[in-house]
Amino acid sequence: MSKAKQLREAVYAPEILVQPGVFDGFSTRLVEHMGYKSAFITGSGVSETRLGQVDVGIMGMEENVAAVRNIAACSDLALLADGDTGYGNAINAYHTVRAFERAGAAGIMLEDQVWPKRCGHMRGKEVIPQDEMVQKLRAACEARTDKDFVIKSRTDTLATHGLDEVIKRLNAYAEAGADLLFADALLDAEQIRTVAGNVPKPLCVNMGFGIRQRSTTPLLSAAQLQDLGVAVVIYPRLLTACALAGMKKGLEILAQSLTSGKPEDRPDAAVSFEELNEIMGMGEINRLEQSFLTDAQKAAKYGRDAVGPVGAEAAHG
Repeated sequence: MSKAKQLREAVYAPEILVQPGVFDGFSTRLVEHMGYKSAFITGSGVSETRLGQVDVGIMGMEENVAAVRNIAACSDLALLADGDTGYGNAINAYHTVRAFERAGAAGIMLEDQVWPKRCGHMRGKEVIPQDEMVQKLRAACEARTDKDFVIKSRTDTLATHGLDEVIKRLNAYAEAGADLLFADALLDAEQIRTVAGNVPKPLCVNMGFGIRQRSTTPLLSAAQLQDLGVAVVIYPRLLTACALAGMKKGLEILAQSLTSGKPEDRPDAAVSFEELNEIMGMGEINRLEQSFLTDAQKAAKYGRDAVGPVGAEAAHG
């Protein structure tokens, strides 16, 4: 079964699909290691981690596609990518879909903001006319080579035009061929329920999980969202925010060590070398070495008595 079909089936399954936001090899390997089968490639996370730039449209298509290609290559996850606005008009959106599908994504999200866009929970958003976005989605649907490739349409019109416009647009986007609908920055559970009950395709929402901003979507559990009629929930900023918090803690520990003059051994603040190697796929490297290196090569690397799979400790010792 193709990744696109896996994603499509998960979107339309009775149980809500939970997609953590991934942004690089570390986060992608970890999400897969923790048992998830699907993830959302967060455009904000890619911009922040690759460029060190906030999510305001500074990252272009080629940088985004390159990140998706690397992420797809290191995992078996069914990945839904963030294609921003499609980087131009309907013709650009057509080629954007082609590029992301070739890069290994199982689906793509396109939004109706004016380019340069900005994070959906920031002020100052602008949106394009509805008919222009409809044409982008029609082009996107025609562009995919795998009919199961998921087209997710996002509207940012709540802040600019209100809830009625959100529902009107999502219905138009569904009619244009979008498979999954996303109303960004809904303000409360009742708005989520209202949108879910008035659109003909599965609805997606996003959750901050501990980093809720003022005047944006409240934090709700996946079970609560499913009860409201939501089909997919993404956590785009969960891992980026947790990663920054972890790195800040590590630097604070280092600063304490420099001040005290004593080394800090804090296994509670970091994964072990062995766990890191396990998550990053060292077991597969060991298997490949055992299968394809000659006995002479293995003896040169690990000694004449190297028999069976070589562990990370011996390999790096």
